[in-house]
Amino acid sequence: MPNIKSAIKRVKVIETKTLKNTIRKSALKTTVKKCKEAIATGENKTDAYKAATKALDKAAAKNLMHKNTAARKKSRLAKALNAAK
Repeated sequence: MPNIKSAIKRVKVIETKTLKNTIRKSALKTTVKKCKEAIATGENKTDAYKAATKALDKAAAKNLMHKNTAARKKSRLAKALNAAK
């Protein structure tokens, strides 16, 4: 444990941010998973795809993931969606 006051604060801030990022990543993974399931079953494919792309864009904007990673995931979802039609 750090002794310096600013270092103690940084530890607290990092713990808080780590927790928030973990929650956001989990929600993102759930959204993408639901989209994949919707594409596989054929129910509300476009709505699920829109929600997933929106979530991926937000994650990239908040530096939760790299923008190219988000673009790759969106591209793969779109490819799966078009193949399912």
